[in-house]
Amino acid sequence: MTDDLVSVAHALLAKGKGILAADETPSTLTKRFTAFGIRSTEENRCAYREMLFTAPGESTFISGVILQDETIRQKGSSGAPLAKLLADQGILPGIKVDTGAKPLAGSAEETVTEGLDGLRDRLAEYRKLGARFAKWRAVIRIADALPSTACVHTNADALARYASLCQEQDLVPIVEPEVLMDGAHTITRAEEVTGAVHHAVFNALFEQRVVLEAMLLKPNMVIAGKDCPQQSSVDAVATATLRNLRRHVPAAVPGIVFLSGGQDEKRATANLNAINRLAGPKPWIVTFSYGRALQDAALAAWHGEAENLVAGKRALEKRTRLNGAAATGAYTDSMEMKA
Repeated sequence: MTDDLVSVAHALLAKGKGILAADETPSTLTKRFTAFGIRSTEENRCAYREMLFTAPGESTFISGVILQDETIRQKGSSGAPLAKLLADQGILPGIKVDTGAKPLAGSAEETVTEGLDGLRDRLAEYRKLGARFAKWRAVIRIADALPSTACVHTNADALARYASLCQEQDLVPIVEPEVLMDGAHTITRAEEVTGAVHHAVFNALFEQRVVLEAMLLKPNMVIAGKDCPQQSSVDAVATATLRNLRRHVPAAVPGIVFLSGGQDEKRATANLNAINRLAGPKPWIVTFSYGRALQDAALAAWHGEAENLVAGKRALEKRTRLNGAAATGAYTDSMEMKA
């Protein structure tokens, strides 16, 4: 079983490819639809997902797609399940399995991600529905006295227990400890906290006997908070991010699939490219697992109208193509001007 999981992990890391995170809950997607005046019905959400999953050349730049409980049960316009639509293109279906961040007892300003209750059975069902990998997101906030040790370790333990259950149920776990960009913290503070979080996560993974060769890490890039007076340059982000990975992520982990974490689409692409262009050892494949940084342009172009499906697909194809280039360090600003 482990060999199969290692193969899936490496398939997700195919050269010049990344992962499309399309795992927004119905309530989250409703907020995004509302901003464009789009009615959030199950039918419209399904149509939007199908548009994302059928962009031209999808399998050229996308190795896997993270789905959500609603989506993995939906069928496209042809009558085929959306998960099968992806698999037929050679794209691996994945599934978000946490139930969201909830207030952490004893620390009203922090959260712990829940969803471990009944997870073994849910994972078994998702595997039967076609999922080959899963994702769990922990959320860590930076402030003057945050994060607390309790928050870091509680979330690290949950991530590790989730990952162990995934491997037991023949699913590759994507471990996502996100240190938020929200706040006025400096890039130095972001690196300090991100390093401490990764240290705790890998200690917990070791204790839960998670096979590192059969998992992926989905971290934030090390970047100053949105409200910091001194914003980070692309080169500074790349240097701090890679230094942190080298210090805290074991070489046994096959790949790093970055989240975009609130960066705009162009900055997320440029930062990924800069990380891949830095000299020095990188024992892991470094690529992307972006949500809004891939989807925003497509959603704006589609705007909930059937006649805009082609425009929406083209917008997504452009972002996946550019990020595919960034995953090999081949992206340039001039590519943004091309259709």
